[in-house]
Amino acid sequence: MSTIVNHTLSNGLSVVIEPIAGGESVGLNWLVPAGHGHDPADRLGLGELTSEMLLRGAAHHDARAQADEFDLVGASRSASVGVRFMRLGATALGANLARVLELVGDSVLRPRLSDDAFEPSRELCLQAIESLADDPQQRCSISANERHFPDPYGRSGMGTREGLAAATARDVRTFWSTRAAPGASILGIAGAVDVDATLTLLEEMLGDWSGAGSEPPAGAPGGRGLDHIEDESNQVQIVVLHDAPAAGDEASVLERVALSVLSGGMSGRLFTEVREKRGLCYAVSAGYRADRDRGWVSAYVGTTPERAQESLDVLVAELRRINETGVEPEEFASAVAGLKSRIVFSGESSGARAGAIATDLHALGRPRSLEEQAAEIDGVTLDRLNAYLKGRQLGTLTVQTLGPAPLTFAG
Repeated sequence: MSTIVNHTLSNGLSVVIEPIAGGESVGLNWLVPAGHGHDPADRLGLGELTSEMLLRGAAHHDARAQADEFDLVGASRSASVGVRFMRLGATALGANLARVLELVGDSVLRPRLSDDAFEPSRELCLQAIESLADDPQQRCSISANERHFPDPYGRSGMGTREGLAAATARDVRTFWSTRAAPGASILGIAGAVDVDATLTLLEEMLGDWSGAGSEPPAGAPGGRGLDHIEDESNQVQIVVLHDAPAAGDEASVLERVALSVLSGGMSGRLFTEVREKRGLCYAVSAGYRADRDRGWVSAYVGTTPERAQESLDVLVAELRRINETGVEPEEFASAVAGLKSRIVFSGESSGARAGAIATDLHALGRPRSLEEQAAEIDGVTLDRLNAYLKGRQLGTLTVQTLGPAPLTFAG
């Protein structure tokens, strides 16, 4: 069984480390409390701009030199922004962890965020917004999220053309300097790692970094209900969102099993009922996600205008029917096997494990080992699952459609 160490540095940074026996790679995942939920109302997209610029030089290295330094130690790197956190990641051989931590640490504590990197970064952000014209499914999902969750938690990190046009390089520097702090940051490291040596190195590297950090407050609840985006195409996109348990709720594992029954592959109910039996769509799926404060299920159907209304009706009916009929033994066995397989596969990537333990620490207040996750699945029985489904509440649904004509939804 793996041992996960959870330690807080003197400056308040939470460090969670999982050594993986026999592994040669190491992954790190650094959550910094500078998410796009902090974007000013007239600068939407500032967080996304910042994530682009963080990869364009730090300390005494310009963008090219920084990239060369990562290449010299065979490390891949990434930066992405969520509502709460900016996430910086890297993977490399365990022998090179110290140097990789120094390089990523420079990106966090000493990013250049220079004027000459600003315009290329803004152009990439604008191109991402323009690309939505060719991605109707994502446009539909963005609109559904905006109406389902309280602001800023349903907000798209892409921002807006107007917000990006108004932003300046100085705004980016101010955003990072005022938001990036150790007090609310979490650093996850997994793989070939010496725990004591790494903690000593981090204390030396980051001891002068200070600040408390914060999370964006939630605004008014989303409007939910039915909405339509007119789009003259020969396809219809349908997204349905409903409430589910938060990550720390004891029912979270039951929701995961239920969604594996609904959408666990070609044997899942949605694929069988919506696509195979009726031939209503070319794609159908549903997934459960949860964080510290809320959980949700997002279901999707891609179909044609002629079959759109029936596709929506059958999708919603199946999302509700599982509560009424419960789960059969064969479905249950297949769902549990699929979930446990995915747990095993997730342990094969040091980068994925670093991200998982960091996310767990925020959402649950503690990291979970793969063994604990597998035991949690083993603790689910068919009777327990069906008892949960009888009392399961979906809340007010959010239904978002995109296509040539609106659909109807009774609620």
